[in-house]
Order: sequence, then C-alpha cells, then structure tokens
Amino acid sequence: MPPATGYSVSRFADRGVPLGGEEALPGFVMKPKSTDRPPLESAPALWAGARHRARRKVQTQTLRCGVVGVVDADGDRRELIAEKLNCPSFATVEEMIAHGVDAVSIAVPTVHHLAVAEPLLDAGVACLVEKPLAGDAAEAEKMARLADENGVVLMVGHIERFNPAVRALQRASAEMEAMGQTGIKPRFIEVHRVSPMTFRSVDVSVVMDMMIHDLDVVLMLTGGIEPETVDASGVAVLTDHEDVCSARLKFRLPHGECVVNISASRLAFKTERKTRIIGDNGYVSIDYAKKSGTLIRKTANSIQMEEVREALRQGHDLTTLDYSKLVAIEPLEIDDADQLELELSAFLNCVRTGDRPPIDAQSGFAAVRTAERIIASAKASL
Repeated sequence: MPPATGYSVSRFADRGVPLGGEEALPGFVMKPKSTDRPPLESAPALWAGARHRARRKVQTQTLRCGVVGVVDADGDRRELIAEKLNCPSFATVEEMIAHGVDAVSIAVPTVHHLAVAEPLLDAGVACLVEKPLAGDAAEAEKMARLADENGVVLMVGHIERFNPAVRALQRASAEMEAMGQTGIKPRFIEVHRVSPMTFRSVDVSVVMDMMIHDLDVVLMLTGGIEPETVDASGVAVLTDHEDVCSARLKFRLPHGECVVNISASRLAFKTERKTRIIGDNGYVSIDYAKKSGTLIRKTANSIQMEEVREALRQGHDLTTLDYSKLVAIEPLEIDDADQLELELSAFLNCVRTGDRPPIDAQSGFAAVRTAERIIASAKASL
C-alpha cells in the first residue's frame, strides 16, 4: 500500500503540485480543541499540495482543531514539518491508526484514494475523501462497500454542494414545497464550466478533473437517478486526455424526462461556471464563481395561463402583454458562509452523530460511474 503522502518528487510533479516548504504540505493528524460539542478523540487530516492549505486553516482555526501529528513517508520532510509544528510524526497510515484516530480528511492524488482509505475504513475510521471518490467506478464501488460493511462514515468532498448559490436553490425549492407549490423539478439543465489551463491534474480527463463537480450537483437535482443515455464528444489538445468535453445526458425522472447538456474545458482564456435549470414551474440561473443566482417562478394561476395559451392558439397579438406579470423574478438569498467550513462541519457532525453524510459513498460512486460513461462515449465518438 502506498504511504499517505510520501510520494516521490516525480509523482508530485506529474500532478502539477508545487514542491517545497509550505507548498508541499504533508499529512497532518488533527485533534479538536475544547468545544461545547462532544469532542472526538482525534480528527486528523491527510494533505498533499498547496491547494489544501485552506483545508488546514479551516480545520485548525474555524473548527478548532490542532495539529497532533504528521504523516509522510519522506523522512526528512516528515521530521522537518513535525519539528516546525512541534508534534509527533508517522511514516504510514498504519502507524497513525495504531496511535488512535477517529476521522481523517484524505486529499491525496485520486489514484491512491482506495489504497489510503481501505485500511482506515477497515479500522472504523471515518473518512472525508477529496473528489472524485476514486479514479474509476470499480474502486469507488469498493470504497462504498467497505464503508457499508464496517458501518463507518465515508463522505466525498464535492465542494459545490456547499456553494451558497446551490444551498440557496435548495432552500427556495423547499420553501415552495412548504407553501404547497411544486418545488424545482428539472426538465432541462445546461451546465458550462471553463477555465484556463493550469497544468494541474493533467493525468486525467477534464471530465474527472472539472466536470465531476457539476455531475454531482446534477445527480443531486435528479434525486440520485443516473442517466439512461449518455452521448459525448471530447478533444485531447494539450494532454493525452480530453481537455474539452461536451455531453448530453437523458434522465427518466418521476415527473418526466430531463435532458442535461453539460460542457467543460480547461483551455479557455477565462473562468466561467454557470448552471441553468428549467422546470415546468420555474427557471433558475446559478453563477458559481460569483456565488449568485436568480429564480423565476410562474405566478399566474392555471386559468390565466390557459387564457394566454388559447389566445396564442387563436393567433391573437400578445406583444403588449407584460410577461413579468405572469412570473416572479427574484434573486436567490445568498449567504456568505464558507464552503470549506460547511463541508468540514458537516463531516464532523456525521462522525459525532453517526448520521448519513450529505454526500455519501453512493453519491460519489454515481458521479464517478457517470463520468466514466461520458469518457467512454467521448472516446467512442472519435
């Protein structure tokens, strides 16, 4: 089994992760500071790479966790960081398990997710695994099975679930249902995610690198139902994998068919992350980057709507009809909560209570399996 974060320089370089100093954080074992909530004996974390400095900051400050150990197979780096943080060090995950641990955040290269998580899950240690859950559906399914067999919490870090705009959409839909209205039932979804090439995660397709974020949200909107059909096209321009991909997914949902057009590119000259959702009774536009959203709800009653349709059938001129009188246009109520803090809080709450995670292993598995189907379709189209 590979060590927790003890990868060679070449492996880090392949992932495009900067090396050296704070840019190459090893694994950390975290222990919550005193809190009025029931404390865990230990809540550690395994990190790799610069982008997880934010995770460490949130855990140590916002969630009041302190560093109590370093996990790294690189002895020199392990001792250097352990000395800097004045804490014990561990060379392997097994050493950490023997030391005693309740919950771990795994943020290592995807190819090692299963190898790192398996002994932890077997030992009953709760795991928060960075997205995607695994590099392929077979490994994702095995991780889900291990979590179920051992009765342990396994949550997947699909961070967009905690985006303020997505949470606002969920609240708005719930409020509509509470008022006796039909919530947002998608019939058509359009997703667009593009960004400049960073040369990170270039060992995988843009589907696993970027589109996976949106696949998780789409599957959330469909209630976990996976697509009946998948048609995709992709192009490998700079790397050996799809750098641009567009897919059309068809779902058979309880309220009818839903079509999803989803595209991702890591070759753009700007960053854009937008989703549009159209249902029978409303339209939602979400901008992930701006953390904003707009909800357009149908307010006209059935009699009014039928009068409009009948007038159209008879060819009447409705150019003077004020469309805004038939709908309500309102911004989604966005809060300023930190996504990473919400994700980690949700995970630790599940560890304490034993509740099922909001993004459980089955959700992570469904996202990976759908991504695999898209990649297979894209390759078949060449």
